[in-house]
Parts: sequence; structure tokens; C-alpha cells
Amino acid sequence: MAINKNVEKILNKQINEEFWSAYFYLSMSNYCNANGMPGFANWMKVQFQEETSHAMKMLDYINERSGRVILEPIAEVPAEWNGILEIFEETLKHEELVTSLINDCVNVAIEEKDHATVNFLQWFVDEQVEEEATVNEILDQLKMIEGKGQGLYMMDKEFKARVFVDATQA
Repeated sequence: MAINKNVEKILNKQINEEFWSAYFYLSMSNYCNANGMPGFANWMKVQFQEETSHAMKMLDYINERSGRVILEPIAEVPAEWNGILEIFEETLKHEELVTSLINDCVNVAIEEKDHATVNFLQWFVDEQVEEEATVNEILDQLKMIEGKGQGLYMMDKEFKARVFVDATQA
């Protein structure tokens, strides 16, 4: 059975949001690199990879359901911040926004009685809980060290080790 048109429309919108998120994190990665924080740059680059995989998971789902994917232009992303603390404050705000957008997708799927899509979207709901918790933890640590000094150096060193694991394939 083909995907419901209202569900297809909101998932297409979300695909664009996921690609924008990827660019957002890639921009943050570039900022971190330019400001001598290669570990944080790596952390954000992994976020870029995750967001891209989220978009592709949705894109593949629409195609599997005999729908049509329509890609939109990606809006400009910020390129400057006032330090790493602001970056993670913006990251948390962004992840909270993404959570609300995923919830909107679920709500449309429920309204349209599209149980397959509700089930599909549950992975994204769970992912957003994890994303917000992770960013909150990092933000708490950054606030503890006031975003500077040896603590920042240690966090940057730790974040160099983060690697992308495509959880969407699980």
C-alpha cells in the first residue's frame, strides 16, 4: 500500500530538516576546527553523519512505501558562535526543535491511522531522547568548567575518539 499523502508530505519536510541539521553540525565542526578544538570538531562531524543517515532512513522509507521524495533547497546555516558553550546551548535548542518536529510527524501518522509509519517513527522518538540527554550532559560539563581551561582541553581530547556508527542500520 502506498504511503498516505499527508504522511509523505510531513516526512519530506522532515528529510529537509534532517539535511539542514547535518549542515548545521558541519558548520559547527568547521567553527571548532578554526578555533583549535579538533575533538569538538570531530564530535560535530559525527553529528553531521548521524543527521545525514537519519535523512536517508526517511528517504528510503518513503521510497519503500511507493511514495515520492521531494528535496528542497537547504537554508543557510550559521557559521559563527561565541565559543563552545554557546555552540552546545544552540545544539540543545536545535535538538529540542527536532524532537518537536518528529512528534509532529508521529501526530500526522496517528491522525492518518498509518500504523506502519507510527512504528517506523518510534526509532526517531527514542533517538531524540538520547540526543537531548547527551547534549544536556555535555552542556552541564561545559558549564562546570566555564567552557575553558584544562577541562575544555580534556573534553576536546576525549571527543577526538568519537566515531560514527550508523544506528539507523540496526
